[in-house]
Amino acid sequence: MSSEQMEYYKVKYQALEDLPGVGPATASKLREIGFKTVEVVATATTHELVSAGIGEATAEKLITAARKSMAITFVRGDELVKLRSSMRHLTTGCVSLDRLLGGGIESQSITEFYGEFGTGKSQICQQLCVTVQLPYERGGLEGGALYIDTENTFRPERIEQIAPRFDLDPDEVLKKIIFAEAYTSNHQVVLLENADEVIKENNIRLIVVDSVTSHFRSEYLGREMLAPRQQELNKHLHKLIRLSRAFNTSVVVTNQVMAQPDAFFAKVVRPVGGHVMGHTSHTRIFLRKGRNNLRIAKLVVSPFLPEGETPLRITGRGVEGDEDI
Repeated sequence: MSSEQMEYYKVKYQALEDLPGVGPATASKLREIGFKTVEVVATATTHELVSAGIGEATAEKLITAARKSMAITFVRGDELVKLRSSMRHLTTGCVSLDRLLGGGIESQSITEFYGEFGTGKSQICQQLCVTVQLPYERGGLEGGALYIDTENTFRPERIEQIAPRFDLDPDEVLKKIIFAEAYTSNHQVVLLENADEVIKENNIRLIVVDSVTSHFRSEYLGREMLAPRQQELNKHLHKLIRLSRAFNTSVVVTNQVMAQPDAFFAKVVRPVGGHVMGHTSHTRIFLRKGRNNLRIAKLVVSPFLPEGETPLRITGRGVEGDEDI
């Protein structure tokens, strides 16, 4: 990363109290509502701060100062090329899947894996928690992982199985994985709203939410609850996007599927979350079961990559393609 790129992500103000006009009382109020770092204030909306009791003029002043400190402003196309070169790709640990994704999981965006149960979504997420700790030259991001588990699928034992394949010490790998189990959709939202300080202090370079829709789906029942569910899910996903942009992290979410009953001649499943999920996930990969214990990963949506698919296999060493075995 060049000095120009580093300057783009360098924050002029290191603490909330450094922002112009922010005293101990205002800083305390910001932290109480989940805005604990300058990076997150820079990506906040005026409405969010005003609804928490901060005056509109003060809120606009704080956000403007925070954004200026991060150089969030208009840039020319050629400048954008330089700035986007700071975006990195995180290896999945599977050569064929990396190739399908154009080099791996993009930072500063949301990558969604969806499919039926048992298709390998959580397996991929747990492997990413290992590969994110690899050095840059091996496709890693030299950082830790924040794992929010809503389905009780994370297993430290699986990390211990995968880590030796990448020549990493399992105990050291586990120390760099920050884990939280979300028991309700509200708890899930609160965990993420208070994550910015954890991300900064632990050099988090990967955020995983497995699964992002599980609690929303189980708690908001009936057609009359669809609109409130989608609104809350939308806010939650945009918080993920803002964290990924503020801290230059990769974000991976898993999603459940639902059957499409009007499809008479084929088994058709669709991801939960509707258009809200579709518009906020920059890259979407559909996982399905194939023959001979294979999994098929199909790239369905990407801002710049063509559709395609590749076979995967789940082994004791993790998720592998034929080239990795």
